[in-house]
Amino acid sequence: MSRIAKTLSGFEAYSHIAVRFTDAVSLLGGGFLAYWLRFGSLENMVERYQWMMLSGMLLGMMIFGACGIYRSWRGAVRVELVMRIAHAFIILGGIVFTYLYFTKTGVEFSRLWLGMWLTGAFVISVGTRTLAYPVLNRLRRQGRNRKGVILVGEVASCLNAARHIAAQPSAGFDIKAVRLLDASDCSRFEVRDCRAFDGEYDANLNSDEIWVCLPLSRGDQVEEILRDLDHCIGNIRYMPDMHGLRLLNHDISTVAGLYLLDMSCTPMSGMARFIKAAEDKLLSGAALLVLSPLMLLLALTVKLTSRGPVFYRQERMSWNGESFQMLKFRSMPVDSESCGVHWGGARDKEVTPVGRFLRRSSLDELPQLINVFTGDMSLVGPRPERTVFVEQFKHQIPGYMQKHMMRAGITGWAQVHGWRGDTDLEARIEHDLWYIDNWSVWLDLKILLLTVWRGFFHPHAL
Repeated sequence: MSRIAKTLSGFEAYSHIAVRFTDAVSLLGGGFLAYWLRFGSLENMVERYQWMMLSGMLLGMMIFGACGIYRSWRGAVRVELVMRIAHAFIILGGIVFTYLYFTKTGVEFSRLWLGMWLTGAFVISVGTRTLAYPVLNRLRRQGRNRKGVILVGEVASCLNAARHIAAQPSAGFDIKAVRLLDASDCSRFEVRDCRAFDGEYDANLNSDEIWVCLPLSRGDQVEEILRDLDHCIGNIRYMPDMHGLRLLNHDISTVAGLYLLDMSCTPMSGMARFIKAAEDKLLSGAALLVLSPLMLLLALTVKLTSRGPVFYRQERMSWNGESFQMLKFRSMPVDSESCGVHWGGARDKEVTPVGRFLRRSSLDELPQLINVFTGDMSLVGPRPERTVFVEQFKHQIPGYMQKHMMRAGITGWAQVHGWRGDTDLEARIEHDLWYIDNWSVWLDLKILLLTVWRGFFHPHAL
């Protein structure tokens, strides 16, 4: 191993120890801070609280490790790290409260202290990382704590990797050399040592990692290259060039002992699915309680001003291609679709006098809160389309069916950006797929706030 590699490995070892020590301190410090805030003093601290903090610290360290918090986050997206820390604290809190419930010792602890302890420890854990990462990034930009990388592969894939490394200097990687399978264009790399890959690894190169950069179409050559690098003691990583492919929530999974590269997967699995369902149930239930007088008034108005039912039902497609009956306040005469249905042309459709106002104000969508509460829809998600139009659009618009990887929503990322009604479908799908790839609870709350801010009397709400 090179002198640089030894220095880096030592630095990383100390870094990992420091991170674990910081989390241990945050769990203990959060407990002491919560006790001081709750009881006003740390003198004569009750012993059972000390044991609870110590047990929580040891359990928390194991949970953090299991949640992948201590893997390398060099150049990684920090939002994912925060979500993993939050997930770990939710698990820790669940275990603590379950223990107190079944041992019937909950009465011996202040519930306010427990909540303040876990909340404070989470804030300290995230806060220390928020302060530490800018310092680490600055050190890496100054040339410290960096890793040398050798790129091995074809020209286009290696160029793609080189551009990304150059665009993120704070990630801490430097290209030491390039070895090309087709070394006809070495002049395109800003690296002195660029030549053809001759099947041998130069142990004299001060590199810590080797990245094999090949497209999926040439994946059969990866095994051959790995055999050639058999004597390399550095990290070897395979970077499949998937430029141009539509990837949603891509990751690596282990199923039945097999390694699978997730190309396009729904984010609604495990804890995320539970959180999304809880969000929908709680918020839609609260909204139905608050808006029930208004909805009753609108229902009476629809019933008294035109012949027919209060609700208009449409078969629409949602999660996993399942159809459901979407509810709206009826805004058209009962026989308005007797000659068939046509996509678009909302301005030319016959509506009742009250229906025009309902559409312009988007109040005709309120009954969909019932769809959300019963589990057919979500508050936020891609807008559902009629099944008859889905069959048409899936052959015309790339990635159209991928929007059904989440439950359909009353509002969505496309709608708050103006893509609703008779607007460009391709732009709408692009926004829907971006939402699916970037979903989080915070994004949902942002969309809900933007819907209230921008949604009423929208020019495309017809």
